[in-house]
Amino acid sequence: MQVSVVIPTYNRLDFLKEALASVYLQTGLSYEVIVVDDGSQDGTWEYLQELNYQGLKIFRQDCRGPAAARNLGVSQSRGTWISFLDSDDLWKPNKLKVQLDFLEKNPKYQFCQTEEIWLRCGQRIFPKKHHAKPSGEIFIPSLKLCLVSPSAVMIKKDFFESLGGFDESFEVCEDYELWLRASLRSPFKTLMQALVIKRGGHSDQLSLKHWGMDRFRVREMEKILQTQNLDLNQREALLKEMDLKLSILAQGFAKRYPKANNPYQEKQAWVIQQIQ
Repeated sequence: MQVSVVIPTYNRLDFLKEALASVYLQTGLSYEVIVVDDGSQDGTWEYLQELNYQGLKIFRQDCRGPAAARNLGVSQSRGTWISFLDSDDLWKPNKLKVQLDFLEKNPKYQFCQTEEIWLRCGQRIFPKKHHAKPSGEIFIPSLKLCLVSPSAVMIKKDFFESLGGFDESFEVCEDYELWLRASLRSPFKTLMQALVIKRGGHSDQLSLKHWGMDRFRVREMEKILQTQNLDLNQREALLKEMDLKLSILAQGFAKRYPKANNPYQEKQAWVIQQIQ
């Protein structure tokens, strides 16, 4: 088995049907498909039980989040390589083959991604300059925002497992933290072909559920600082980005809760001490 495709899903049955169809158009390699239903209540599990697609495995868990769903899928996989697909996204038919060919010819890379086509509410949008996806040593460029897309990644299974998988304690931005850890141990490649269609703008996106998504990224940077062996440049870049994010969070918190003690100001003061 060359590739295991892992699809976490929650209450996105119509999207899931289209995502699965795009996976089963993949050509030129052997693959299995693993869908993990994270406690859906829209008929997803019943639909999956009726499918008889070749190489399809289905699992169900009780609303533990995308990190746990992806980890479960990987734990049940047999492929040498893992590709994740969010259930609201789509693949072009040659997505897996293009990545597999590159990675097998370039063994220094343990993971790579393709470019994407972005849709919001069905309309195409074009990423801005700061969204440009990097290659090479990507730890420092990836501190500002997540520049690696789960739906576009292919990663070697034993490398993923050596990282410990996604941190299930993070409800959102869990991929940001994993890619930072991964980038400390392997160079990364973004292939220029746009082979993923990323669909956004629907009301159930986790990014719309929370104010200040950088709250989670700051926690994740704290974890990286405490658990990873960073060189001086990496540590300085991380602390400076933490300082910037905390400054913005402190302002946002003060507007929302003007009479409350501001935890982001306190944390920012500690970060500034570390920089000095």
